[in-house]
Amino acid sequence: MPSSPITEPTVGDIRAAADRIRGAVPQTPLLTSPALDERLGGRILIKPECLQRTGSFKIRGAYNFISQLDPAARRAGIVAYSSGNHAQGVAAAAALLNTDATIVMPADAPAIKLANTKSYGASVITYDRYSENREEIAAGFARERGAVLVPPYDHPWTIAGQGTAGLELMSQAKAIGAELDAVLICCGGGGLTAGMAIAIKAARPETEIYAVEPAGFDDTIRSLATGERCRVKPGQTSVCDALLGPIPGELTFPINQRLLAGGVTVTDDQALAAMAYAFSTLKLVVEPGGAVALAAVLSTRFDCLGKTVAIVLSGGNVDPSLLCATLTGASAP
Repeated sequence: MPSSPITEPTVGDIRAAADRIRGAVPQTPLLTSPALDERLGGRILIKPECLQRTGSFKIRGAYNFISQLDPAARRAGIVAYSSGNHAQGVAAAAALLNTDATIVMPADAPAIKLANTKSYGASVITYDRYSENREEIAAGFARERGAVLVPPYDHPWTIAGQGTAGLELMSQAKAIGAELDAVLICCGGGGLTAGMAIAIKAARPETEIYAVEPAGFDDTIRSLATGERCRVKPGQTSVCDALLGPIPGELTFPINQRLLAGGVTVTDDQALAAMAYAFSTLKLVVEPGGAVALAAVLSTRFDCLGKTVAIVLSGGNVDPSLLCATLTGASAP
């Protein structure tokens, strides 16, 4: 593991990350939808990270992290743990930077995420998410091989990389004369939320930022309410596989506690309905976890009436079987 202090990244770190990833990680557009605006009575701006390289925002943090390793560390290889999107981001970034990658993934991860991770050249170790600890497996492998562990969210380099999406968002909104009242961000461990929050608040302090989580995995929202990090209660399940982290990050939570206005929880049914809406109306393929911010506004769990609101669609790596079942109204497999 690189010897960097565990301190909060600054907006300067995020700007440096943007320079670092330029050319390897494309900017995603900022989209509008007259149909969505009319339905919600506000001005809705859509940041589709589902269109990002590897299908999610995760390559931003992975590339920023790996690119800062010294040559010896890169030669030793890297290891990561992930349900799929961080896995793909790390695998793709490692390939771009000529580094070997090994990823610890749950055996029941979506098949498309497993296949895509392997297609980038990474080795995959599977585990049972209900009986085994992915952090321990990855840490053990890293010690055994002398590899560097790339955290999915709780590291300054990762957070700064994810925050580049916030820089883009605010620059794009300014270019079209949009003053954002609120930004809704899909939240698992909190890395994207924290990084984007730093960038957004630096550009426009009055913009309110909300984390959106699946029901049962509202650990960030409960932590904001109690003032201390809360774990997910045992036995919870959700179709939003990208957002099933067990507890807010040690580093991400204080950032989110300071910068967020609050949080919104959505059900699996609402996330799936948003996924179907994204496909049919926005013409975007979005996975359930990537659709929760859209679900929050469609369900009116967050009221957009008269407001200018940006939502982040954080990923689009959904198995075809789940997408088809959702679009046809069948029960999700």
